[in-house]
Amino acid sequence: MKTSVAVVGGGQAGLSTSWYLTRDGVDHVVLEAGTAAHEWADSRWDTFTLVTPNWHCRLPGYEYDGPDPDGFMTRDEVVEWIGGYVATFGPPLREHTRVTSLVERDGGGFVLETSGPDGEQTIEADHVVLATGGYHLPIVPPWAGALDPAVHQLHSAHYRNPEQLPEGAVLVVGSGQSGAQIAEDLHLAGRQVHLALGDAPRVARTYRGRDCMTWLSDMGLYDTVVAQYPGGLAAREKTNHYVTGRDGGRDIDLRAFARDGMRLYGMLAGLDVPGGSTLTFEPTMTAALDSADATYNSICRDIDRWIESQGIEAPPPSTYEPVWTPDTDPTGLDLAGAGITSVVWAIGYRPDYRWVGVGVFDGHGRPTHTRGVTSVPGLYFLGLPWLHTWGSGRFLGIARDAEHVASCITGTTGLRGSPARTSASV
Repeated sequence: MKTSVAVVGGGQAGLSTSWYLTRDGVDHVVLEAGTAAHEWADSRWDTFTLVTPNWHCRLPGYEYDGPDPDGFMTRDEVVEWIGGYVATFGPPLREHTRVTSLVERDGGGFVLETSGPDGEQTIEADHVVLATGGYHLPIVPPWAGALDPAVHQLHSAHYRNPEQLPEGAVLVVGSGQSGAQIAEDLHLAGRQVHLALGDAPRVARTYRGRDCMTWLSDMGLYDTVVAQYPGGLAAREKTNHYVTGRDGGRDIDLRAFARDGMRLYGMLAGLDVPGGSTLTFEPTMTAALDSADATYNSICRDIDRWIESQGIEAPPPSTYEPVWTPDTDPTGLDLAGAGITSVVWAIGYRPDYRWVGVGVFDGHGRPTHTRGVTSVPGLYFLGLPWLHTWGSGRFLGIARDAEHVASCITGTTGLRGSPARTSASV
């Protein structure tokens, strides 16, 4: 089979690309290993909600039009919303079709090997858009297998609810968005929670009468190009600010959790002895809390300056004051002695492009590109955090990135306006 463009990945990024290609009459196919947007259903816990307001949910030709634009869709609502997107334009989507190999074709273009309902197939494409995201392989420490086998372990990608875990206390490792929210989920369920902190910052849910992310959007922060952000391309490695959309949205205050009985620790260092149950921690807990609060207050001050510069009437400013302060930083934890029966690893993912046989990756296996365009003609990436701006990894910024990539394809090849094929004809 031959096609002009193969889009790998049927999530919001791949579908957005397909929308523009369909609009422009470009022959293409969207290859999805599962079902459209299945990651939202398969990798989120039961009480998951978006942390961005619903009005941020905008894809090409499609946006949230429900009754609560300032609310936060649940996992199931997001799945339904994206499912509704597919129905609006009928992309040439092949579900349950996994791309197992991508290589360059002699003379230009690419060859993709796939496996799916019809068996193994070969697809030749002039252009390929890799829209599989950057969160492929769940990370766990290399020594996790040496932990006492009596302790149940799972990654945040497989966490669903407190009831799936054995009775007893739970250690959550990682304080990014997933770790902080899962720790809260367990805490609200009455479980004794121990939380190992990383270096994630935090942000207020609402400030001076509006959601902070609405303020930041008005201020143009989500339009900030990665090269112009402090630290430049290193911003792509930054951990997102923790906050929650649960129950209408609120702050996540780890100090308040500690005040109410959650046990906090610094960065997890390792296992004391193989087969044991004693973990060691760096003495970084106090510094991590202080740093997160400093970011929280810094963002609020940025909003204050914006309000003043624009002459906006708003409630008065405020500063977060700690509700709990630790006496010391704990550096050890005996899981058995603390009654901990489960560990939830929430320390992120690493990319896995081993099936891509094209030289566009750095020494850490991450794609190298400029706004999704690689050094190999015809190969593009989409849907990565900070692909181009702070908004690139959010619903709010996907359309602009997808339009840019689609315009690179149509602008350089003259494909715009050629007859489009449907999923039945490819």
